Amino acid sequence: MFVDSHCHLSFPELASRLPEIRQAMAEARVDRALCICTTLEEFEQVHALATTYENFWATVGVHPDNEDILEPTLEMLAELSGRPKVVAIGETGLDYYQMEERKGGRSIADLDWQRERFRTHIRAARQVGKPLVIHTRAASDDTIAILKEEGEDGSAGSAGGVFHCFTETAQVARAALDLGFSISFSGIITFRNAADLREVAGFVPLDRLLIETDSPYLAPVPFRGKTNDPSKVVYVAKQIAEVRGMSVEAVAQATSANFERLFRVASS
Repeated sequence: MFVDSHCHLSFPELASRLPEIRQAMAEARVDRALCICTTLEEFEQVHALATTYENFWATVGVHPDNEDILEPTLEMLAELSGRPKVVAIGETGLDYYQMEERKGGRSIADLDWQRERFRTHIRAARQVGKPLVIHTRAASDDTIAILKEEGEDGSAGSAGGVFHCFTETAQVARAALDLGFSISFSGIITFRNAADLREVAGFVPLDRLLIETDSPYLAPVPFRGKTNDPSKVVYVAKQIAEVRGMSVEAVAQATSANFERLFRVASS
């Protein structure tokens, strides 16, 4: 019924509890999940989840925040994306959040390596014809600009994809939609201070909407501050249903269909 379109089941907080998590998913009627890769070193573990379990899929990519890791090349991403059940390129994008505090005083101008890494992912996605999983934080102008520069405008030949864990403004949402991307909401949408984000969830076209947990992070209310897992994506769907005046079942049906179409996954 429900699909978690973005989770990190290879992370230690969840990997050690996989049987328990799968049971919780079954009880919550969360029947599928997309396991996200954040480093090439992690890929084999992420991919093993997808090939071991019929209802899991995988991506390949390097998160924009990760340093001192194996740097992806176009050839690497293209080769790994051809493995069974690898359905997308990412998570990739840009992250400028609190740069000076988190990056030892460096400025945005010092992040050419992030921007070049992002371009490599976009080119790989276009080459192999698979969608992008986009992470953007405090970097929306450059994210949109680079996508446009690389030909991602929603036309034939575009890779497309999804802006995951969306927390940006309505203006950024409209720009992403104009480029042909879908938008995914996480447990943040349930937070008390997320009224603006709930407004965005209200106007995103239903056929471009996805739900996710980004677990083990961002547990929704009433679990905020605890370890998140895919079973809790139901609370994201409930919040979207309330915002849009729909039934939870209708949100589940629409977001599951969107997941299947975007990632070319057969219906369950």
